[in-house]
Amino acid sequence: MHIQPKDPQLQEILLNYSQESDASNRKKLEDAIWKKYGSENTAMVLDMAGFSLLTRKYGIVHYLSMIRRMQMTVEPIITGRGGRIIKFKADNCFAVFPDPTAAALTAITIQHAFTAANLLTQDDMDIHVTIGIDYGRILILNDDDRFGDPVNRACKMGEDIGKAGEILITKEAMEMIPEEAQVQGKPIQVSIGGMAMLAYQIFYKTNTEEEL
Repeated sequence: MHIQPKDPQLQEILLNYSQESDASNRKKLEDAIWKKYGSENTAMVLDMAGFSLLTRKYGIVHYLSMIRRMQMTVEPIITGRGGRIIKFKADNCFAVFPDPTAAALTAITIQHAFTAANLLTQDDMDIHVTIGIDYGRILILNDDDRFGDPVNRACKMGEDIGKAGEILITKEAMEMIPEEAQVQGKPIQVSIGGMAMLAYQIFYKTNTEEEL
């Protein structure tokens, strides 16, 4: 993790924090960072499935072309629903939303988009993604990186716990989604940072399932 020196004030506060020995003064510096750079947001992390296998089988150029298609697909969907893309990194997409409802509906739309796109591509070019969602206090630094427990949990669910095609959301974030949004899921147990916690796997129907 490397924080680029784009914001001199941020760098100064962080350095002062590391050099400050008084706990109360450290707390003031921490509060100053949260006041300027923190907000209540929904973190969404998307990860493409099968990187190692596809790269070994078809080569890195093949996978890079899939990554670019993923980026071109998800960007307008995320921004169109009020989300903000923090960054694309390798085969991941990191985004924030004002509320869990927008994030969940966006995730469902993304899964539908790839299901439809995969009908038009050869199997070796099919894109499958996993998405993790959580809500809470997040620091957004330099406009291109974000930190906080919600980010860590969304990353863990999107990158490590979830399987291809799944959308996982923490219990706390799921409970913030109103019934009228019609977002449904099944409760599951997950382990994040050595702690067991309740999450949900969000349901969505593919076009094929809707036709049956």
